[in-house]
Amino acid sequence: MIARTTPYARPALAGALASALLLAMPAHAQQTPPADAAKPADAAAVREALAKKEGEGDQSTLLKETLTSVDKQYTLIRHNQFQFSYDLTYSYIGQEKIITDLAGGGVSLFSIENTSSHTITNTFSADYGVRDNLTGNVTLPVLSRYSDSGSASGVSNSLGDISVGARFQPFEAKRDAPGVTLTGNVRLPTGRSPFKIIAGSGQATGSGVTAFSAGLNLNRIVDPVALFGSMNATLSLPAAHLYQVNGTRILTKVQPGASVGFGMGFAYALSYDISTTMSFQEAISAGSKLHFADGLVAKTTMQTSAILNMGLGYKVSPKTTVNLSVGIGLTADSPNITVGMNLPLSF
Repeated sequence: MIARTTPYARPALAGALASALLLAMPAHAQQTPPADAAKPADAAAVREALAKKEGEGDQSTLLKETLTSVDKQYTLIRHNQFQFSYDLTYSYIGQEKIITDLAGGGVSLFSIENTSSHTITNTFSADYGVRDNLTGNVTLPVLSRYSDSGSASGVSNSLGDISVGARFQPFEAKRDAPGVTLTGNVRLPTGRSPFKIIAGSGQATGSGVTAFSAGLNLNRIVDPVALFGSMNATLSLPAAHLYQVNGTRILTKVQPGASVGFGMGFAYALSYDISTTMSFQEAISAGSKLHFADGLVAKTTMQTSAILNMGLGYKVSPKTTVNLSVGIGLTADSPNITVGMNLPLSF
């Protein structure tokens, strides 16, 4: 960290510079100068020259801005203010898909084929300050998905699942105490449901069910690092009145299992314009129950998804910071890789 940008280093540095200036002077120059002569620099003058200029942020402010750039869910906006942002995300999933059928209550293996999926998600978000400690949020995703396998391939461009949520800060932020934010979110099944897709008609762009999520976020500034963490839980309503052919059976209802997730990470302001972040996220989902027209009920296995994210933020203007991130999947149920960009929008 450059000494000029570290507030607590300035007094010591100023005194050292002042002493060096005095010691470097000739002996006659250290004597009392004539009244009309210029006075030598003293500690106060050097300290004033090195002091923080008006409008120059300190380390704490930098870290708060960096934390806001990492994920806006950790910082609320003021009453009656709007904030808009655009997220562009690319993800790739490559795996071996097992083609099975359910017969007599058992699972019969037909074949194994390689599948790959490329997804580009454009997400538009709008935040509104209901109160200084309460922020409402709406997100609108638009997906383009390409999937390729041995049996079929295709491209789908469609609206994803719209989300409506809120963030609430129950306690006033204090310098020496962690910040606490409560979150709530409702995800609506506005995208193309995977339970209603007919083979060869395109790819799903939504979950197909309504889901409710609640979470707790914590953040703490420990100079020169900002730490953050989160926990959340999600419950989904069943997808009923289905009629999807699955092998030799007809799927009529799906009851998704509950899921829990957690994450942690840190943010570090390298300078007034550059910041870096690293975080880890994991989600554990219980198995889903599948109901078929002939009365058979099957249950899928539990899934665990984990991603390691690394990010870089660049402040292009006092009010605009572009954030880039790369995520690496750590489990078989995770995307192999994700690449994202976040950009605030101004109107």
